Amino acid sequence: MKLSRAASWFLLAFGVWTWFIWVSFVRNLWKNGSGQAFDTAGDPTAYFWVHLTLAVTSFLLGTAVGVIGLRAVLAVRRASRSGAEGGAA
Repeated sequence: MKLSRAASWFLLAFGVWTWFIWVSFVRNLWKNGSGQAFDTAGDPTAYFWVHLTLAVTSFLLGTAVGVIGLRAVLAVRRASRSGAEGGAA
């Protein structure tokens, strides 16, 4: 399957964006600004575990999408180089 240059860059950007957003979220969750992530004894609550699970799942999916995008971008570049070399000969 071939992806267009635009689709390849979109997938790569989506993967990077996912990491940026969820790292920020986990950092804020860990700081516990809302008071919902940890109880008064300092133990993690269900809110913490659910949101940490969402973040880890998003990290995995964002990484997978980003890797697909990166591989597609590299494939598009190789194809354009080989096409330019083949056309010039």
